Amino acid sequence: MQVLILHISVARHTDGKPVSLSPLESQPHSPRYTASSQRERESLEVRVREVEEENRALRRQLSLAQGHGPAHRRGNHSKTYSMEEGTGDSENLRAGIVAGNSSECGQQPVVEKCETIHVAIVCAGYNASRDVVTLVKSVLFHRRNPLHFHVIADSIAEQILATLFQTWMVPAVRVDFYNADELKSEVSWIPNKHYSGIYGLMKLVLTKTLPANLERVIVLDTDITFATDIAELWAVFHKFKGQQVLGLVENQSDWYLGNLWKNHRPWPALGRGYNTGVILLLLDKLRKMKWEQMWRLTAERELMGMLSTSLADQDIFNAVIKQNPFLVYQLPCFWNVQLSDHTRSEQCYRDVSDLKVIHWNSPKKLRVKNKHVEFFRNLYLTFLEYDGNLLRRELFGCPSEADVNSENLQKQLSELDEDDLCYEFRRERFTVHRTHLYFLHYEYEPTSDNTDVTLVAQLSMDRLQMLEAICKHWEGPISLALYLSDAEAQQFLRYAQGSEVLMGRHNVAYHIVYKEGQFYPVNLLRNVAMKHVGTPYMFLSDIDFLPMYGLYEYLRKSVIQLDLANTKKVMIVPAFETLRYRLSFPKSKAELLSMLDMGTLFTFRYHVWTKGHAPTNFAKWRTATTPYRVEWEADFEPYVVVRRDCPEYDRRFVGFGWNKVAHIMELDAQEYEFIVLPNAYMIHMPHAPSFDITKFRSNKQYRICLKTLKEEFQQDMSRRYGFAALKYLTAENNS
Repeated sequence: MQVLILHISVARHTDGKPVSLSPLESQPHSPRYTASSQRERESLEVRVREVEEENRALRRQLSLAQGHGPAHRRGNHSKTYSMEEGTGDSENLRAGIVAGNSSECGQQPVVEKCETIHVAIVCAGYNASRDVVTLVKSVLFHRRNPLHFHVIADSIAEQILATLFQTWMVPAVRVDFYNADELKSEVSWIPNKHYSGIYGLMKLVLTKTLPANLERVIVLDTDITFATDIAELWAVFHKFKGQQVLGLVENQSDWYLGNLWKNHRPWPALGRGYNTGVILLLLDKLRKMKWEQMWRLTAERELMGMLSTSLADQDIFNAVIKQNPFLVYQLPCFWNVQLSDHTRSEQCYRDVSDLKVIHWNSPKKLRVKNKHVEFFRNLYLTFLEYDGNLLRRELFGCPSEADVNSENLQKQLSELDEDDLCYEFRRERFTVHRTHLYFLHYEYEPTSDNTDVTLVAQLSMDRLQMLEAICKHWEGPISLALYLSDAEAQQFLRYAQGSEVLMGRHNVAYHIVYKEGQFYPVNLLRNVAMKHVGTPYMFLSDIDFLPMYGLYEYLRKSVIQLDLANTKKVMIVPAFETLRYRLSFPKSKAELLSMLDMGTLFTFRYHVWTKGHAPTNFAKWRTATTPYRVEWEADFEPYVVVRRDCPEYDRRFVGFGWNKVAHIMELDAQEYEFIVLPNAYMIHMPHAPSFDITKFRSNKQYRICLKTLKEEFQQDMSRRYGFAALKYLTAENNS
């Protein structure tokens, strides 16, 4: 029962005030949107509509299978925002369940067009952060109102979700963060057996945690999927009467009836009890009723006999309601169709088109037993793999808050010349890619000697097969940026979870940068991977290289030997390559030299781009026993170990060409020394040519634009480094 609290504005509450991070606005008529990108989006939207048609067809099939013709349907045909049949009376509601979930067609909308809907979510850890994304997608897909997400998060979830929302740039969405770790003392005294742990109790303290001026909020678990506009649920608040302050759906299992097994003793509840996966909270009235005191006294009393909770906050909510039944407004059960085993969820609907909210509240999740589980699973997977970039659409007639970052971005884009033949290259530099950090669980313990090194690389879907091999060759921490679509991210997740090698490694950080635009943003990916390195040093590699066995420990010793902590040095790892897909990897320098002599290995790119690694001086390396210094030369692009505070890669270089060369030039301009390690090596494994190198070779305009970008970069270097940068212009002219 993981909890998700939504309030839209990416921000951190410090000293009682939210730190707001407003989204950048997408402007369909800005230079950022060319005709081609618009066509791509329209094509994707067509695909989405096709999926919706398939789902509607499946709904019809399911309805026929239940023996209900169109004349007997009483689904939600009304498109108003008013609430479906629901009462505060349990008996009337149960009768309503049997009769079906019909909407009142004649009611007027009770949610204003641009009224902000507040959603609260409790989220902790890496896995829950992934779940939140799917929930948010389902909400955004259907919504027609501004949203404000209130996310109670631990430090991990806050880092992940704050970055995600900042880079997602969804208009009319605001997210505020509240430090869950600071709330632990409020609920840590309650023993809890539920898998959600201490975070599963934090919905109890929302009246204290959320802003005092916030009157109402929808609270959602992270394992929720919306099948309708959340405004319909928000409208239910207008149905509350008297002292009703909690909107809840009846629990659909027999848990609180106490008959699941012998000696089963649940917490007290009213009838079947209520499920807290979806809650409507009238915060202002709860505060006036002294909710904090109410639930604490109830919990203290019940814990004297129960000793611990089994279902976290849900047990305590139900115990309070048992004593104070007037507090609850019972929602129609289609607002929380609970898909755990042995539930009565199928009694919530006659037709699957009646469904509003699906709750995957079984530990089995998508493997739960339900005769319509295929439909539910397809709906969930639709949002799981849905292109989140398509949700950046503006709300018609609802202006977004002004944002400095958005305005600066639009200004930069407007200054570009759309008639420039290199416009697409230049625009890519300003594209903001949606980014999901730490897609999988990550653990890293810093070493005591401050010599640790993280391997940094970037990849796309076609290089996944290299991950296991790299993990076998490098036992240290790894930071990877993966350029994937939403669907590919899920394929990667399944691949990783099915790999014993990858699941056995917790010190590998996978950061997903979602696809957008026509170029591979190689230097952006490198920067993302570099930015989230937690060690003092980085080995800047590429995914197609396997480091020698033992390189990790050798580099840590070299860090001390060369005093990298106190000097501006770059350690070079000599690069070699093989043309064989099956290679007996050399276990020593002597063995590598023998393979070089036999023609099994070659110095990297010696036959197509000698200048890239010639300054390494491979002839000297063959006999070297101590590190030696080399000088920068034009087009030098070695693989290096640097301090974490080294310059970033220049984002203007995308796809193929000059992306590493420019970075090495920058290091030289900042007066780093280049030191070749005598007993280190890495080997490039063969693969099919990338799409970008194919474009470079076949497209003359691509090569012209790359040359133009090179010249502009060199001019920028001259402005930044003055006279010292003249040698780069001279070297380029002489090369």
